[in-house]
Amino acid sequence: MKCLIIAAGKGHRLRSKGDSKPLVPLFGIPLIERVVRCAYEAGADDFFVVTGYQGESVRSFLGILADRLDIRITSIVNEDWEKENGLSVLKARNFLSEPFLLLMADHLFDPSIVRNLFEQPLAKDGMVLGVDTNMTNPLIDLKDVTRVRTEDGKIRNIGKNLEDYNGFDTGLFVCDPAIFDALERCAEATGDTSLSGAVQELADNGLANAIDINGQFWVDVDDPNAFQRAENALLCNMRGKVSDGPVARFLNRPLSIWVSRRLVNYSITPNQISLVSFLFSMLAAGLLALGGYFSLFMGGVLAQFASVIDGCDGEVARLKFQASEYGKWLDAVLDRYADAFLLFGLTWHAYGDRTEGLVLFVGFMAIIGSFLLSYTADKYDYLMSRQIRQGKGLRMGRDIRVFIIFLGAVLHIPFWTLLVIAVMMNLETIRRIIVCRNNE
Repeated sequence: MKCLIIAAGKGHRLRSKGDSKPLVPLFGIPLIERVVRCAYEAGADDFFVVTGYQGESVRSFLGILADRLDIRITSIVNEDWEKENGLSVLKARNFLSEPFLLLMADHLFDPSIVRNLFEQPLAKDGMVLGVDTNMTNPLIDLKDVTRVRTEDGKIRNIGKNLEDYNGFDTGLFVCDPAIFDALERCAEATGDTSLSGAVQELADNGLANAIDINGQFWVDVDDPNAFQRAENALLCNMRGKVSDGPVARFLNRPLSIWVSRRLVNYSITPNQISLVSFLFSMLAAGLLALGGYFSLFMGGVLAQFASVIDGCDGEVARLKFQASEYGKWLDAVLDRYADAFLLFGLTWHAYGDRTEGLVLFVGFMAIIGSFLLSYTADKYDYLMSRQIRQGKGLRMGRDIRVFIIFLGAVLHIPFWTLLVIAVMMNLETIRRIIVCRNNE
């Protein structure tokens, strides 16, 4: 589907973050790029961007972005950018002759909202708007947001000064080209050249539908406070990873998000972060293998630190749109190497304390159990994804394993640590085999 993005305004309230609002970076990614990438992920494949203030800079960036993403982006110039946003929409009339997605360059959103919009039936000459019915949404600026009154899936009234309302305009539309006629009629009849005026004109004729976005993420980045809210919301979204175990959820993730918030300001890539985490794990394994409590203690602390950093690669990848299948695979491979060396280092230390064959056997079982647990994770997580999302049960994963290594090193009980890991990992693997067989 074609996508029209309005990026013509001056955005004077966000001037402290940059001269051109569409190019203001959020975690190193300009706002306009975030909008384009999310729309592309949702299914839009042909982009038209209306530029105005600082238009030359925006158009130059869009040309580079189009080459980088291998997509088509057509720039449209609006010389009347200081006037209401409906005129920017009208500038695209000669480019759009079929239903299209309409977005704002400063409205960030979850791609799933747009996918839901695409699935909605569109009446001839009509439009559909994503409406947020969460009246307590902390991301909304009540002084600036456009308010909406809906009934039975239809928009009845829309405007910034509505007193009777039950939703908020997200700035995410799917429109029939008839929106251009509505803009012209509204301008001729009342002199109103705003997009909201045209939506009201369609609503008066029963042609403006609404879809509730069900509390999904969106935010209008209009001023420094909204910018801060957007940053916090994007970081908060990092906490909900389905595969996180209890240690990752309550300890590692809050720490890794704090680190990732700073890493995104640098050119370091997710794969480089994975390598750094791996090197810390290798250093930890070497310390664990040495004799003496101090080395054991430092090895445990460094292993837990590496586990925290291991979460940053995925977070930075999602925040900067650098996620890749190769990166996920590389991270998994390095984690398996790290696990093996950490447990081998701990086994070597324990064998130095008590040179018994039992120590080597327990260490071997701990390594085998950790590998099999990781090997069974994909199928198990797929089958149990609903229960995991609902917080049912305890997900046994790498976060727990490394944390047990940390505790065992600090408490100076390497053999018993290996025994606990061997028993827990292998029993959990057997349990997963049974669960997967019963749910096949």
